[in-house]
Amino acid sequence: MKDLIQTMTDLIAAGGIVAWPLLFASIVSLALVAERLIFWLRTIRRQRRVAREVLQLYRHSPGAALNQVRLHSDLPISRIFLEAMELDEPTPEEFRLALESAAQAEIPVMKRFNTIFETIVSLAPLLGLLGTILGLMQSFSSLKLGDVGGSSASGVTGGISEALVSTVMGLVVAIFNQLFFNMFRSFYLRQMALILEAGGQLELLYRHRYENTKQTEVNYAAT
Repeated sequence: MKDLIQTMTDLIAAGGIVAWPLLFASIVSLALVAERLIFWLRTIRRQRRVAREVLQLYRHSPGAALNQVRLHSDLPISRIFLEAMELDEPTPEEFRLALESAAQAEIPVMKRFNTIFETIVSLAPLLGLLGTILGLMQSFSSLKLGDVGGSSASGVTGGISEALVSTVMGLVVAIFNQLFFNMFRSFYLRQMALILEAGGQLELLYRHRYENTKQTEVNYAAT
């Protein structure tokens, strides 16, 4: 552990001033990746199963389906269903609008921190490039004609080291964040497809139940 800390310290020292914002960005990205992984693992593992159970229950007992949704209110799809199912005798159009508005409200929850990931992916290579330029400037400023092997050699090698280390750090941070950003985006697209599919099925079930209820009322009034 001490060797790892020493290695990281030497790496930051070699990277120059640009290494500090890159180190901060890497720490932030690690924390956000951990939070998103926990969120998506919980959501993906349960959401499809809960949607299937709710739709099956709703065919026979809307009350039981509502209770099932409330038991899993930590899931995005449950919160979406809940907004529509808790309405007091809505029309099919009102039911559909409730589903759509609730789905829109869940989008920021599922795309949380995406802007930060995109910012880190964009800025990390630029910071690495800035470190490269600063390191080369240091090398050239230390270089003296006729003293290549003398006192200026350490300044030249130090500047080149800073240029290379900062470039590598910037690329590593950007690649790491890009990989996880793409993965979280694929999770989001898959779950949105599931939400739209399940929401459409729930809307059809409600519309069918609503029309049957109205037809029964008409028949009862006619008799």
